Amino acid sequence: MTRKRPAIVVATALIAACAGVPVLVNAASASQPATSPATSTAADPEVKRSETGSYIVQLDDSPVAEYAGDIAGLAATKVVPGGKLLKTAAPVVDYVKHLAGERNAVLNQVPGVKKLYDYSYTYAGFSAEMSYDDAVELAKSSGVKSVEPSEIEHADTVDTPRFLGLSGKGGAWQQAGGIDKAGDGVIIGMIDSGYVPERASFAPMKTTKQSDAIVAKKWKGTCQAGEEAPVTCNNKVIGARYFDKGIGTRPIPDEFKSPRDYGGHGTHTASTAAGNSGVDMTVMGRDYGKGSGMAPHARLAIYKALWAVDATGGGSGTDADIVAAIDAAVSDGVDVINYSISGSGSTYVNATGLAFLRAAKAGVFVATSAGNTGPGEATVGKTYPWVTSVANGTHDRDIQTTVTLGDGKSYTGAGIGSGTPQTPVVLAKDAGLPNADPANLTLCQAGTLDPAKATGKIVVCDRGGNARVDKSLQVKKAGGVGMILLNITPGTLDADLHSVPTVHLDDKATPAVKAYVSGTANPTATIGPGTPVRVNAPKVAASSSRGPSPAGNGDLLKPDIMAPGTNVLAATTAFSAAGGEYAFMSGTSMSTPHIAGIAAVLKSKHPTWSPMAIKSAMMTTATDKDASGKPIQNDSGSAANPFGYGAGEVQPKLGMDPGLVYDSTYTDWTKFVCGSGQVPSTHELCANGKIDLSDLNYPTIAIGDLAGKQTVTRTVTNVGQVPEVYFPKVEGLKGLKVTVTPRILITLPGRSTTYKVTIENNGAPLEQYSFGRLVWKSVKHTVASTVAIKPLTVKAPVQVNGTGTAGSVQVPVTAGYAGTLETTAVGLNPATVGEAALKNPGGVSFPTTAPKVNDHVAKFTVNVPAGTTYARFSTFDADYPAGTDLDVFAYKAGTATLLGSSTGGSAEEEVNLSQPAGGQVDVYVDLYAGANEQQVKLDHWELQKAEGNLTVTPASQPVTVAGQASVTASWTGLTAGTRYLGQLHFTDGADGSGSTVVRVDS
Repeated sequence: MTRKRPAIVVATALIAACAGVPVLVNAASASQPATSPATSTAADPEVKRSETGSYIVQLDDSPVAEYAGDIAGLAATKVVPGGKLLKTAAPVVDYVKHLAGERNAVLNQVPGVKKLYDYSYTYAGFSAEMSYDDAVELAKSSGVKSVEPSEIEHADTVDTPRFLGLSGKGGAWQQAGGIDKAGDGVIIGMIDSGYVPERASFAPMKTTKQSDAIVAKKWKGTCQAGEEAPVTCNNKVIGARYFDKGIGTRPIPDEFKSPRDYGGHGTHTASTAAGNSGVDMTVMGRDYGKGSGMAPHARLAIYKALWAVDATGGGSGTDADIVAAIDAAVSDGVDVINYSISGSGSTYVNATGLAFLRAAKAGVFVATSAGNTGPGEATVGKTYPWVTSVANGTHDRDIQTTVTLGDGKSYTGAGIGSGTPQTPVVLAKDAGLPNADPANLTLCQAGTLDPAKATGKIVVCDRGGNARVDKSLQVKKAGGVGMILLNITPGTLDADLHSVPTVHLDDKATPAVKAYVSGTANPTATIGPGTPVRVNAPKVAASSSRGPSPAGNGDLLKPDIMAPGTNVLAATTAFSAAGGEYAFMSGTSMSTPHIAGIAAVLKSKHPTWSPMAIKSAMMTTATDKDASGKPIQNDSGSAANPFGYGAGEVQPKLGMDPGLVYDSTYTDWTKFVCGSGQVPSTHELCANGKIDLSDLNYPTIAIGDLAGKQTVTRTVTNVGQVPEVYFPKVEGLKGLKVTVTPRILITLPGRSTTYKVTIENNGAPLEQYSFGRLVWKSVKHTVASTVAIKPLTVKAPVQVNGTGTAGSVQVPVTAGYAGTLETTAVGLNPATVGEAALKNPGGVSFPTTAPKVNDHVAKFTVNVPAGTTYARFSTFDADYPAGTDLDVFAYKAGTATLLGSSTGGSAEEEVNLSQPAGGQVDVYVDLYAGANEQQVKLDHWELQKAEGNLTVTPASQPVTVAGQASVTASWTGLTAGTRYLGQLHFTDGADGSGSTVVRVDS
């Protein structure tokens, strides 16, 4: 499996120092690439090496969606607020011809490059297969704005209408005019792995002439049958296309060169979003009743950009294909896009993010999966404010199975199979082949189980490492007849479609099950049949990725909202349904199409609403309570918070009539991106200026760096039919003084009103988030904004840089409290340098779950003494020839416990560990690309105490809440030609603290 190569360095970004001059880095720059735009040169542009051999080239020209008409003879084509992109309009046709000419002019400068796709509507440019040298050459070419690698992305799966309040009296479907009006006239574009046209979910449906006319007016797409297992479209699935130029020959032979789905992911998401209603759903011979998509009367357009590249059938796709699919969907005329695909959470300005930016500008609502890398903090992906990021919540309909052990004790978990009679049971660790790796064996990974020991038995497997369904497949291949799947840590219980009858148990049952099987002569177990039951919901699934957002310094709350994503029943392929048609799947991939479908229902009811108005309507009416009325929990049983569920679980019944909405425009988004510091101030996205990220007119309020006091501004629009008066109420946010002005909002239909919220720390814990809600209430409506605030001890630069054997730098500080600020210095420490000779660059993914050395990977074992306050492991571009690409991974010594990693596209990498536990750390340096033989260096620092060469003045000073102060860091007596690292520690004399790294190149 190929890996993502994010441009943003994990932990803290390294900011290059300007020679001879102390450089001050502001906090907003902390997540920026190691080489800033200011230090790049046109003669040697930074281009990250592509794993796929393909690159995406962005032209200087604007795409159709934002071209303003500044070229003589070519009229503007930009989409005005509330408008749609019409690709057949004469100005659009003319401008697309112009872009074709610009593309050809660029390509002529690098002959021999194989072009894959042209992009015109949401992204101006093209993708092509080319060498790294050609990519660098193109980046230097006139007319080229950027060149970035086309990376591999991966797929991130009914009585849900009842659970969410779509069906039933007063439900969203009834408010839309009935089930046959839910999503009527709306087109949902599914960018995924295709679909199975024969499923009843996609059968022709009864429409009206009015609905058909609405669709015909905006639909400009096509039905591409394909070469293998061709598909046909109808009035339900009105279009289908596939994109495989970027994926090339990677798909397995069983894949279809057509829009037809092989792996099942796309069929499942499409039928969840807009599958027909009243479809009989049967799994493994059990009738689960009639199912429906969220918007049963919406039309579907299929854009296959994910492909099965291995035997698991999981979907993978390249950015080149995905951007082409986005470009096509928007120009074809879709209203909603569902994107259940992986992506970085660290940047707003990659090719996918920019394509979705223009899609939103063109009036397209985009639902994206938050990711399945939870429950760790800051794991959420695709954090663009112009899309709706969706978390995975559990359903109140669970499929449970009970396993009864030979000692009479029973344990209930998830499972949908028919069960087994009383059968011998064995732990996987005792059923392995002679040379099987013990760690892989307990996980029931491929090639580890011994048929002589597993045949005819139920095998006990640990969760983790490989896919859950792969474990049961390995059990079956080894002759096993059943599986007990055990959570080792708290997590979801998933009713997957397994190869053998399976029960999935939680971590609380694990010790007892293992103790019985390992400590009993001739142990047995009986797995019961799966049974639907009602349970309390929702809970946040353990695998669902969490905030705070890796980008934006915590000033934008992500994910946005939660929807059911665990054990979702929908149509799929025979491959995923074990020969059947329907299956239960889990993940944010499955929660996302719920939001896409609900957005279609809202769009059909309110056709003039913008994507952000639809998003706001869902978010401000979401709930942070479960069915019992108690606060939403994690599925582990611990308390959840908005970093898990965003604004809360979607309630479409209320979202149909939200009262007020928070809207925003393309101009607002560009100001947001400019304010993030991810583009230089000279970038075209900064043409309209910048804003503090907390001031984006968003349905939630987040401040990740509250320095005592801050005021944010919001504007609401009355989308109702009558004037209303709203009063504010603040919930939660203990220790924070919240002042809302004005104290009353008088709103008129269609008119907007602005208010301000001032948040001041009044005893809230420092350095940790406080959560609450700001609720505006009228006689009829309740409009709630989730609030997430992190009060800091001090707001100070993440890092300051300097040069020379002696010097100083001033560090500005904003205090988050009133009292005395005390500052001390640690270090400066000279780098300890380790060296190793590597060869044969890998160009393949580093095995993060099983790290090991080889020709192109070196391991450095570093001792981190107890009491170390900060450790850094770095490599530097300056030490290597151009084109060298290194990656760095830090692990707890002797284990596969990853402490941090840095996998950018150059040799400038760093991993930072704040307050690390004492002990040894294994640091792996991977020569990913570059010279065939290369001596690599690892610089590392372990800061513990003052070294006498770094001082800070004043050491103590009075400060006030939100007051400005500064300290001066001075160094002397350094050895020339050495890299030093130190740290300033700020404290309020109690529990509050902060720090700034000091980097000096002497």
